[in-house]
Amino acid sequence: MTDFAAQYAEGLMSPAAAAALIPSGAKVAMALGVGQPPALLKALADRAEANEVGDINIYYLLSTAIAGDTVLRFDLTDRLRPHSLFHGAIERKLEARGIEEGRQAVWFVPTGFQQTPKVLTQEIGVDTLLATVSPMDADGFFSFGTNTDYALAASKTARRVILEVNPHMPRVFGDCTVHVSQVTALVEHAAPLLEAGKAPQQPQDLVIGGLIAGLIEDGSTLQMGIGALPDAVCAALHDHVDLGIHTELLTPGLVALMQAGVVTNARKTLHPGKTVFTFAMGDHGTYDFLHENPALEAHPVDYVNDPAVIARNDKMVSVNATLQIDLFGACCSEYLNGRQYTASGGQLDFVRGASASEGGKSIIACHSTAARGMASRIVARLDGPVTTPRNDTQIVVTEHGWVNLRGLTADQRARALIGLAAPQFREGLEVEARTLGLI
Repeated sequence: MTDFAAQYAEGLMSPAAAAALIPSGAKVAMALGVGQPPALLKALADRAEANEVGDINIYYLLSTAIAGDTVLRFDLTDRLRPHSLFHGAIERKLEARGIEEGRQAVWFVPTGFQQTPKVLTQEIGVDTLLATVSPMDADGFFSFGTNTDYALAASKTARRVILEVNPHMPRVFGDCTVHVSQVTALVEHAAPLLEAGKAPQQPQDLVIGGLIAGLIEDGSTLQMGIGALPDAVCAALHDHVDLGIHTELLTPGLVALMQAGVVTNARKTLHPGKTVFTFAMGDHGTYDFLHENPALEAHPVDYVNDPAVIARNDKMVSVNATLQIDLFGACCSEYLNGRQYTASGGQLDFVRGASASEGGKSIIACHSTAARGMASRIVARLDGPVTTPRNDTQIVVTEHGWVNLRGLTADQRARALIGLAAPQFREGLEVEARTLGLI
């Protein structure tokens, strides 16, 4: 038996035994998305349900049903307190039920995605990491696979590194591994990786996708988000040549461009020949494509989302969605109906990185209306916090066209944005723009 195999065997234990290593009062970093470990999270939830542990704060982004059915259950939030850095459906339901019952059930931590590793390790001081990894290689390394993001940083500083080894987790190249010598406990659990469902497309998505594809030149490097709109953009790019990828999130749409030969990464000025990402969500085909693929590299989010790093890619194009744009050009992409809806994520990181890139373009897109056409997404004043400041917003796209706000005066911006609104809202927006002294 090699030293690495001996260390592995020494750290191997049951999920219950591993969860028992987490004391009351711990600050736990839970992996993001697909990296959330089902066996470990169930074991921790079981301990909390049995009142064997409490006063634990759990920090994370992008929870899934894996966490929602275990450590993020409402009945456990007095013992396992969710600290979300990116809200989703689970957090919105927790918040709503907490309001109904007169107590707080989820805590939101405003943080840009690029800052997350530093916030978790230095500001908050998480002492425990729970994550899923690939099986160990011959040199004693596990790959974080789909989820390097903040997990790598937490693995270097946490007092307890507790990993769930899943043979379905792909082994990925790049700066995305943890050595068995750094691990406190290991649990083996073979479970299919969570798949992200495909969002249904609306006619506006196809129109916007075509408009954005027309703005992207051959040889550009792409960042895309998740959802129907980015999928529509990817689908409209199949006649392009030599595209590259540098993105926080790797999606099936981007993988399809690689498989079709549209993405070659040949003209990238940073990591030429390589697709760079920090986390991935998709279907089993996406995960199979990632496994030991030399054309891809995963890196920590504080590197991938660093605007200075992003800007080293010439002709960098970022495509992000928003919920509202005001007549000054500022965007709110995270707040809806008076409540936190998602979070800022990496939007501003890529807006600024793409803007600083030689020949780069930052694109913000949205449907012109919401609530089945009853509300305008182009508004006089935002209803929530600013995600992308007006000084950073460059190209804005709706199904009614696009405009580059850079270099426009305040009144030119207002008029241009009114022109991107749905026709039934334009007259009212013009009245509000006059009231604000914009036109």
